Amino acid sequence: MTAQKGKDLLLKLDGDGAGTFTTVAGLRSRSIAFNAETVDVTHQESVGQWRELLAGAGAKHARIAGSGIFKDAASDALVRSYVFDGTIRHWQVIVPDFGTVQGPFQITSFELTGRHDGEVAFDLALESAGELSFTAV
Repeated sequence: MTAQKGKDLLLKLDGDGAGTFTTVAGLRSRSIAFNAETVDVTHQESVGQWRELLAGAGAKHARIAGSGIFKDAASDALVRSYVFDGTIRHWQVIVPDFGTVQGPFQITSFELTGRHDGEVAFDLALESAGELSFTAV
C-alpha cells in the first residue's frame, strides 16, 4: 500500500439504525487498532519450554480514536446522546486502498476542549461491541 492522505480515512455512523452511514464530524486525526487476546496453553512438556498459544481462541476487539470538530449541531447532539445513554451503534471506518471495517461500537471516551480564541473540539474513543466485518478494496 502506498502512502495515503490521512484526511481520506473516514469515520461514519449509522445514526438511525437503518443502514445509512453518514460522516458525523470533521475529524482532524483518527486511528484504528485491532487486537486479539492470546490463550496460553504452555505445559511442562512444551518443546524447549517455549510458550504455546491456542489458535483462534482469544477474544478480538478493535478501538477507534479520533479528534476534530462537529460538522453541525445535529451531529453534536447525536454523539452526545450516545455518550450519556451508552448507545451501541454501527460505525464504518473507511481506509483508502485497504478496505472498510464495519460493526457495532460504543463510545467509551468523550472529551470537549476549547480555547478562548478558537473552536470547540472533541476527542472520542470507540470500542467494538460485537462482530466486525471487513470488506477489502
